[in-house]
Amino acid sequence: MSEDQFPGWHGTTIIGVKKGGEVVIAGDGQVSLGQTVIKGTARKVRRLSPGGHEIVAGFAGSTADAFTLLERLEAKLEATPGQLARASVELAKDWRTDKYLQKLEAMLIVSDGVDIFVITGAGDVLEPEHNVTAIGSGGNFALAAGRALMDTDLSAEEVARKAMAIAGDICVYTNGNLTLETIKK
Repeated sequence: MSEDQFPGWHGTTIIGVKKGGEVVIAGDGQVSLGQTVIKGTARKVRRLSPGGHEIVAGFAGSTADAFTLLERLEAKLEATPGQLARASVELAKDWRTDKYLQKLEAMLIVSDGVDIFVITGAGDVLEPEHNVTAIGSGGNFALAAGRALMDTDLSAEEVARKAMAIAGDICVYTNGNLTLETIKK
């Protein structure tokens, strides 16, 4: 849907940080409709356990669309146990070619504790070069802050928390109510 048809939901910043043998995915809790904060405590980071393999995922965009994608990702992971990269590529291929999925407006950051990927509706499965990635309305702010903090002695969780705080100070669609999940391998 275009902005003309629907005023647009805004209000997500998700960051993924891989450092020191762990991956942290953190997301804020704000959902806004236009200039109004609709909810400040949304949970946009989730743990998945398809086939007994632990995965952490964060999403930006439409919640219903993101849940559809998470369900599809779980199905791909059950078909290819322990192969996050393959499942992610299969999801991205379906997302790009399926007429129903093409209309979904969301992005995902996913990790199994070893790899971290951004999955987009353009068919992309991106692995960050500098072990930090971010999506959503405040994603560029969180990414810049996270990259600057990666060369410090801070842990992955500390980098994620500080980067999210910086993004929240800059982006009006991002608040400080964090959901944070850590996965180690």
